[in-house]
Amino acid sequence: MGFSASDVVPFTQARSRLSELADQVKAGAEKIITKNGESYVALIDADRLDYYHRLDRERIHLLLIDDAKRGLADIAAGRSFEADREIGQLQKRRAAAAKASSPANSGKPASKKRG
Repeated sequence: MGFSASDVVPFTQARSRLSELADQVKAGAEKIITKNGESYVALIDADRLDYYHRLDRERIHLLLIDDAKRGLADIAAGRSFEADREIGQLQKRRAAAAKASSPANSGKPASKKRG
């Protein structure tokens, strides 16, 4: 949907013409309210906003279904790992790396600061 010049309203005018703008929006128009010459907010019908929210929820559900399908395909193809085992191995690698980089294992004594 495109916007015409009459659909773009400065904030100061919108404040003084709110009832008129609301009637236009209820009749099907959408208004862009500007502040300091830039888009600030939109005035749209509440039913249309609800419709947009429902569309967004449906899109999210479709994305989740797609993710689930890819996950099931990974399992079927053997591209999956047991989470607890993988997390345990990651923790062991991190602990070994931390131990290897500690001053006690560097071959040099840790320096002491003198006050």
